[in-house]
Amino acid sequence: MSGRASPGGRALPSDPVAARSPLIWRFMGAYFARYVRRHLNAVRLVQWGQPPASPESGPVVVYANHPAWWDAAIIILLAQRFFPEAESYAPFDAAMLARYRIFARMGAFGVDLDSARGAASFMAASRTILDRPGRVMWITAQGRFSDVRERPLGLRPGVARLAELAPEALFVPLALDYAFWEERGAEACLAFGPGIPARDLLALPRPDRLTRLEVDLTATLDRLAIDVRSREPARFTSLLDGQRGVGGVYDAWHRVSATLTGRRFVAGHREGRAP
Repeated sequence: MSGRASPGGRALPSDPVAARSPLIWRFMGAYFARYVRRHLNAVRLVQWGQPPASPESGPVVVYANHPAWWDAAIIILLAQRFFPEAESYAPFDAAMLARYRIFARMGAFGVDLDSARGAASFMAASRTILDRPGRVMWITAQGRFSDVRERPLGLRPGVARLAELAPEALFVPLALDYAFWEERGAEACLAFGPGIPARDLLALPRPDRLTRLEVDLTATLDRLAIDVRSREPARFTSLLDGQRGVGGVYDAWHRVSATLTGRRFVAGHREGRAP
């Protein structure tokens, strides 16, 4: 397969659709689900933040903020949970993709965000991906790790240009946040915002399209932050639960205490201390 040279000198696939392997996609989805269970306490979708239905006439562009290393794993889980029949794709730093080439088999395509050639490569790959329904492109649109409280978000302009390539697409904001509540592991909290059809974006002057996308994502993030600060699990649907408890001496002591007092031991910081 022809391709462009990576920063390490090896060619990266030039066609993300041809490079993608459904088998590897499913296998790595199961791997990341297990990995998340081991290291996070839960993945939580806020009740009001369900994803909109996919349009039958075009693809979907899900654009998100980029607060943490965990974003890629969470996005893979969301793609398999909410768009199981769709082909998912995502831009990926070219230097990193050269090191972790298996992601190219999962739908990732390399992009150099800091060069004009990289921008052209991003648009060319996006045109190939977005030319038909049944595909979802996931973009961490800030293009860098950024604190969830940072304002303005500073989305990269490329995400707004995608509407010109796919007038039938639906653009959906995805807010990602991470917090520590009662357990050792973090809570991954998220919300989808209302989608906007690409044709609605195209009706705006070009400079205003990126502003509209950023306003929608900011509003989704701000609303999600209220629920995250509440520390109330009932506001969320748990998409995946991790391993509860602190482990070690802490859990061992509470297990013994529960046995001596005739109580059932339940791993977890709050449950472990309950009388």
